Formats: sequence, C-alpha cells, structure tokens
Amino acid sequence: MNTPSQSNDLQPWDDFDSAWYLAHNYKTLRFDDREIIERMATFLASSGPGLSGIDVGSGTNLYPSLAMLPSCRSIAMVERARSNVGWLREEIRGYAPTWDPFWGALINAQADRYKPIEARRLLAERAGVQQGSIFSLPRGRWDIGTMFFVAESITARPDEFERATQSFVRSLRQGAPFAAAFMRHSTGYRVNGLKFPAVSVGEAQVDECLAPVAYDVTVTMIPSGKNPLRDGYDGMILATGYASGS
Repeated sequence: MNTPSQSNDLQPWDDFDSAWYLAHNYKTLRFDDREIIERMATFLASSGPGLSGIDVGSGTNLYPSLAMLPSCRSIAMVERARSNVGWLREEIRGYAPTWDPFWGALINAQADRYKPIEARRLLAERAGVQQGSIFSLPRGRWDIGTMFFVAESITARPDEFERATQSFVRSLRQGAPFAAAFMRHSTGYRVNGLKFPAVSVGEAQVDECLAPVAYDVTVTMIPSGKNPLRDGYDGMILATGYASGS
C-alpha cells in the first residue's frame, strides 16, 4: 500500500548529494550504460538536425544530452533538485574528462554522426538548465527527448510513475523520437545515506505505460550481470519510440 511519505513531492530533493551520486554512478563507463548508449545512438541516428530537445531529470548524467547533440539546436535539461541544477550549470560549461569515455561510446556506435562534433563546445552553446518538475512539463513543445532513470526513481507510487512517464512523452511533438531508461524492479536507493523511493517496474509495465502516448515502441532489457551498480534492482530497461501526440 502506498503511504504519503512515498510520494514524489515529500522527498528531500534539494538535499540530493550530486557529487556522491556522480562518483557512485558515472565515475567509470559501465558495460550496461555502454550498451544503452550504443542502442540509443543507433535509434537516434536518423533524427535531426536543427531540433529542439529535452532531457528530463538530468541529475548528474550528461550522456542522454550528448546523444542528442548532433540533432539539436537547443537542449533543455530539466531538473528538480536544486543541487543537481547547480552541478549541471557548472558542468555543461566545459564538462569533465569523466565524460570522454561516454562520448567515445557514442562515436564507436555512430562515428559519422558523432566524431565530427566538438562536444564540449556545442553542449555549452546549445544546452540550458531549467529547474522544474516532470509533472509540470508543457505539452507538445519539443522535437526529441530523453528521460533516464527518472520516472521509476522519484516515487513509490505506481500512479505517479505512470503520470511522470506520460508527462515526459506528452511534452514532445507528434512523431518526435524519444529514448527512456528505467531501473528494472528497483526497490529504492540511497544517496550518501538518504533513502529515496522507487517503483518496481518490468518491461511489461513500461510498455503498458507508454502505449497510450507513443507508437513503434521497443522495450529492451539490459542485464547488469555479476557486477550490479547497487543492490535492489535486476537490470535496466531501455524504451525507444515516437510520441503519438495523445
């Protein structure tokens, strides 16, 4: 049963430790992130250029925005936590070498698309950070979008997971491509001692949630193998598709 304490709006988002989360999740390029990056790069290869993009709940993760960079004249990075907003605004001005392997994975997947690009300069020029909630996104504004490890990781309420996922897709124009990733069967997580909730979702739940707002959806399970990022989940899920404008 859901309790009020599990709701999104009661979580201590402004106490989210950006530096801790970055070091724990993105200090090195994991093989599961690499597989997601390669699949996303392949899916997005036919999109653009000159599009308006959105990455929802960016946190301390730059690789979804980097993946959209060849397609976009602008990228809105929408993030709720004040700490993450501050981190993002500094990082996109000239991102750290930590992200070079992630950019390298994009080049390995689609060299013709990514290798000619000066990623640091273009991300600084084209990306802008906005503090905001996934639940308050305007409808039909952006041409392409990403949402990575957000909707299932901001609440323990299935109805809020569904509303967040569909709000993301509905923020896109009809026919806009998107990529979204989810922690599979997550039981929640800790960030430097602070406990945050999650909704346990599998491929069927993701597909069912996207069905009313998207078409040509592909849902893929990405195993985490013998070296998971943390306890309390059993893989990752990547969903790609196109917004239906519903």
